[in-house]
Amino acid sequence: MSEAVAQLKHEGSQRQVVVAGAVAGLVSRFVIAPLDVIKIRLQLQIHSLSDPTSYRGLHGPVYKGTLGTLKQILREEGLTGLWKGNIPAELLYLTYGSVQFSAYTSISHLLETIPEPYALPNAATSFVSGAAAGAAATTVTYPLDLLRTRFAAQGNDRVYTSILSSVKSIAQHEGPRGFFRGLGAGVSQIVPYMGLFFASYESLKPVMASSPVPLPLGSSDAVAGIVASVLSKTVVYPLDTTRKRLQVQGPHRERYVHRNIPTYSGVLMTLRQIWKNEGRRGMYRGLTVSLLKAAPASAVTMWTYERAVGIMLAFEDESNS
Repeated sequence: MSEAVAQLKHEGSQRQVVVAGAVAGLVSRFVIAPLDVIKIRLQLQIHSLSDPTSYRGLHGPVYKGTLGTLKQILREEGLTGLWKGNIPAELLYLTYGSVQFSAYTSISHLLETIPEPYALPNAATSFVSGAAAGAAATTVTYPLDLLRTRFAAQGNDRVYTSILSSVKSIAQHEGPRGFFRGLGAGVSQIVPYMGLFFASYESLKPVMASSPVPLPLGSSDAVAGIVASVLSKTVVYPLDTTRKRLQVQGPHRERYVHRNIPTYSGVLMTLRQIWKNEGRRGMYRGLTVSLLKAAPASAVTMWTYERAVGIMLAFEDESNS
């Protein structure tokens, strides 16, 4: 797209937005799948090598850092271990990207119809649109997110052998509510995250586009996406950890790689329990790899989205000419 400073809500038709969002989600997921598995393993770990008194006698691996976790997974589970949960994750990203961008543009257009003097500033419009779009996409795709986490959490002793068996098992043993464990933490996380992300992205994109200094990756979209994602992810990370801990609750909790995952119930109780037993380190365990994941994921997502829309718009122009 030639006009790099154009805002997302002004790009393409509804169909083009949906298609571009889906493509961006698929490409992004493929790139960061191994980092996602590493992050989940670290988030579910309640102890570390630097806390020797807290892990003695406990069952389950003790991962040390991003590279240490990577090496241990490769050694114990092979290369395929880094792509556990990739199928539900691909479905998640495909659906999530479509719902997110579609909802974002629709809500933005709706907010722009508010007459003066009640109209919201551009930054507020971006925040509200991003937060609402994130909440809608999170709720719609949450069962896939839960399956992704559970598959990534299981080691060689497989809890679920397939997507179908996991759906049957959860439905049989946990009921419909089992598919939405931790949804409260997910929505609580995604509302401020997406609001901050889109508001930051919309503000940073024109600044990056007019930068006199050559940007890395050759794209203002990619750089703006990285900065916006890192800022947003750091703010809401404890809620992401809470969501992961809640997602693996249930009858098979002690069969995952970490066989010592405590019993949690509710967002506030989980936050209090992690803070009490693990402190700030527990809240932010895996943050480094999360940021490493967030940067390329957001950069690839926004870069792919912008290019996909641009290609479709160019093709449409050629067809109409």
